[in-house]
Amino acid sequence: MATDRTSPPSPVGESPASGTTPSAGRIPTTGGPVTAPVSRLPSLTGMRFPAALLVFLFHVSLPAAWLLGDDAKDANGTVFARLVEQAGGLGVTFFFVLSGFVLTWSAREGDTARSFWRRRYVKIVPNYLVAWALAMLLIAAGTAAWPAFTTLFMLQSWIPDYDVNFSVNPPGWSLSTEAFFHLCFPVLFHWARRIPARRLKHWIAVTVLAIAATPFTATALVPAGEVRMSNEPDVSGLHLWFAYVFPPARLLDFLLGILVARAVLLGRWRDIGLLWSGLLLAASYAVAELPGVPYLFAQRAVCVIPCALFIAAGALADVQGRSSLFRHRVVVWLGEVSFAFYLLHFIVLAGGRDLVGRLDSVPAAIAVTVAEFALAVLASWALYVWVEKPIVRRWSRPARLPSPPASPPSSPASAALPARGRAT
Repeated sequence: MATDRTSPPSPVGESPASGTTPSAGRIPTTGGPVTAPVSRLPSLTGMRFPAALLVFLFHVSLPAAWLLGDDAKDANGTVFARLVEQAGGLGVTFFFVLSGFVLTWSAREGDTARSFWRRRYVKIVPNYLVAWALAMLLIAAGTAAWPAFTTLFMLQSWIPDYDVNFSVNPPGWSLSTEAFFHLCFPVLFHWARRIPARRLKHWIAVTVLAIAATPFTATALVPAGEVRMSNEPDVSGLHLWFAYVFPPARLLDFLLGILVARAVLLGRWRDIGLLWSGLLLAASYAVAELPGVPYLFAQRAVCVIPCALFIAAGALADVQGRSSLFRHRVVVWLGEVSFAFYLLHFIVLAGGRDLVGRLDSVPAAIAVTVAEFALAVLASWALYVWVEKPIVRRWSRPARLPSPPASPPSSPASAALPARGRAT
């Protein structure tokens, strides 16, 4: 779920950026290429926390025995659990599409793959390792060597094993998957820039269709095996792995974000605004919750188009200077700590359950959940301030060698010339 901050020094459109505030960029409301995209998209930063909150709420609902006691028959035995059944899937899909969009928007002219990978490494790995160590210490001390090894090296999403996929710190699987996205990004970005603007819509449509086909491909081609999901006993763990966790399958979500960003930058995107795209996203979530909608299809495909529309609307709202709730400074701050929150929240939830034990009343469960949420935000702020921010500031760019001292000008006339105006 980790993305670059939406305030890069030099974002790539078809020309360099000319400013760092919403008023610095211009995107025609009636179409046409972006000639000077803004370098800050605070609304997209602000959107990250609500997406992380959806994952938090889904994990609050698991397991049902935490609230209902040992008599709980299934993980969806409460109204709350049924309401947030698809929240985790929506949050992860949103992050994957957002990641492709933001990395494309903030790509730099002349950047190298090595420099890009360096920035992603220092952004993701230190936080991930701190969260992994805390999880091993506080909630996963008895983990076997193999799951501990695969999760330490962010390999768990490649293993077709339900228990390994969600071992140690369960949200960590998505970072394992996203590491593959970042490895592929330089190639995907180069390819996407070669697509003619008029054909972007076709590639976006093909990508969406491929996403929709993924769960059906999983159930048709992948053996079901014996393991079932803990909260969805009718869903095969192997089917979930292939359709929802497997990095090449989820690369489609990331690719959709790349293509949508290109369409926005080239003026080939039809914006419906934050309000209508938000309503469409809420409606798609309601559809995903309907009985009869296949679980994996709901997780992977139902909300993906509204996610793309909403992300693009947020970017365009910032560029055009339109109002956006997600640009509020508190929401932006929460977005900045959202990566740390995503990594730490399950540790806080699991540790809190071990501490308080079974809860038999809804008010008590709400009070404990609010306290856990506050503690998770506080811990996330600490991780962001003491680990993520200083490491990114110090190590995201290679150290520069000191420049040699400039030689004195040979004459006052030559000193008055700008450097690139001198004869060579």
